[in-house]
Amino acid sequence: MSSVYHINKGINKPIEFKGLKAQYIAYLAVGLILLLIGFAALYISGLSLFIILPVIIGLGTALFFTVFRLSHRYGEHGLMKYFAKNQLPDCLTFRSRKLFTHLKKQTHGSR
Repeated sequence: MSSVYHINKGINKPIEFKGLKAQYIAYLAVGLILLLIGFAALYISGLSLFIILPVIIGLGTALFFTVFRLSHRYGEHGLMKYFAKNQLPDCLTFRSRKLFTHLKKQTHGSR
């Protein structure tokens, strides 16, 4: 008897949805949820819909353009690398040579 096996050819590829890659899908989802909560809060507070709708639509448009721009500019892991690179120090300063004079060659195991 022969069995039919389906090969998954998408292994180790990032998740992509309509051009958004990896974590940018989550950024967009969180942004949309925050916009929904903001809309609800403004509506409950009694603000006019003629004021709320343009604000929410404008912020939603800005959110979409920003997330898509970041996704295309930095790719799957580029934004995290960008933030990590900004946290590196410009230089290291040592006030004494004690750190280097007390270094010993470590041996692995008990030989």
